[in-house]
Amino acid sequence: MKLDTTHMRYLTTDDFKVLQGIEIGTRNHELVPTSLIHSLGGMKSPTGTQRAIGDLAKLKLVSRLRNAKYDGFRLTYNGFDYLALKSMLNRGTLYSVGTTIGVGKESDIYSVSDTKGVQKVMKIHRLGRTSFKTVKNNRDYLKNKLTSSWMYLSRLAAQKEYEFMVVLYQNGFIVPQPFDYSRHCVLMEWIKGIPMKHLRSHENFRKLYSDLMNFIVKLGNHGLIHCDFNEFNIIIRDTAVTGGNAINIAGNYKTTTIDSKPSRDTKASAPASSETAESASAQSDFVVIDFPQCVSIEHADAKEYFDRDVNGIRAFFEKKFRYKPTHDPTMLDTDGYGDGYKYAYPNFKRDVKRENSLDVEVKASGYAKKQTGNREDKDLESAVQGMRINNGEEEEDEDEYNDLSDFSAEEAEEDSEEEELDLEDLEDEDEDQEEDLKQENEKIIEALSSGVKGLKMDKLGNYILEE
Repeated sequence: MKLDTTHMRYLTTDDFKVLQGIEIGTRNHELVPTSLIHSLGGMKSPTGTQRAIGDLAKLKLVSRLRNAKYDGFRLTYNGFDYLALKSMLNRGTLYSVGTTIGVGKESDIYSVSDTKGVQKVMKIHRLGRTSFKTVKNNRDYLKNKLTSSWMYLSRLAAQKEYEFMVVLYQNGFIVPQPFDYSRHCVLMEWIKGIPMKHLRSHENFRKLYSDLMNFIVKLGNHGLIHCDFNEFNIIIRDTAVTGGNAINIAGNYKTTTIDSKPSRDTKASAPASSETAESASAQSDFVVIDFPQCVSIEHADAKEYFDRDVNGIRAFFEKKFRYKPTHDPTMLDTDGYGDGYKYAYPNFKRDVKRENSLDVEVKASGYAKKQTGNREDKDLESAVQGMRINNGEEEEDEDEYNDLSDFSAEEAEEDSEEEELDLEDLEDEDEDQEEDLKQENEKIIEALSSGVKGLKMDKLGNYILEE
């Protein structure tokens, strides 16, 4: 599912009105009737609506439902991408889109720039697309596998990650500065460095080990656990890399302008700069990314997630640097971990002492023992549960922030094609189930066409038939 902004600059205001009308209608309809699109889009002429729909369909920004018994359309992921980009373009936080940086198991990462030419990173959440091994086990609550449902959950994941990044950045944590978000896209600071996975040498890996362990503990003291803290989600800055291992990906940066003129509205929705965060970032050798799966320290499995984060770092340093520190009771210093300190690694019960309640502020999963979260919180929790499942077979799919020298745009496109083939294989296995879903969908469409009122909806806004 490759982002293609080639046609965006040629879309008219009416095209975007219709596209947004379909998006609004998708909240209550799997297939949005043409008459409703005209109404929600605020178009003056039905002819103009039909023309815009035709143009959008040719560009695969909207699509029809096969065997539908009434005239209607639904939004595609490409259309969803265009709406998100247009929103940030209008706010002046985005102007051009560059090459692919990497493809993660639930997201795509792109290099972009704003109206002033400042290089940034855009993360596009695509839940339910690539992580077949983990997501398939959590799809029962989305039995119809509707595209709109995954778009809805991708939007929630992006919103949650942006909220996490804002509150962490403002509290002095070493994370990319968040600039803006729209729908399923998050815009953040460009970090010049490499993923820790590709690190071959480091001038002081013992200090890096201790700093990373301190980050886990500090995050826990503020009420949060990362849940995916490993070499794939840690960026080592170029200045900390030795032996010519630094990779400058800025030289390969190519942009595609998505609008013929820059937006006059240069007001960004980024949080106010935090002196504490900037100071911490300037002194650190690493930056931590990827936060939508974070949980509260009050979560039922908090200790398990905490220990897994710690063990992930221990395993990396043992494999990469043959560094395996042990506890040393003769040492009195407990301000760090590893050689020269009393403890070799953190312990959840011993080291995590609540100093702040960021988990409550951002409503992280498990933030209250008797959580009374709303429908959206529960839906998102069900979707990201699979993102917290780690095993050896999935590690290669977790490279969220790969560099251009090791992962070119062509390779990203090839991987995307392979993922689409995997999806086809998965659907072939579920052919009988899909046939039942089609029959049920046709019954719903028939009921809507006959004017039946009072149809019930599931929690994602899709019609369901009573048995």
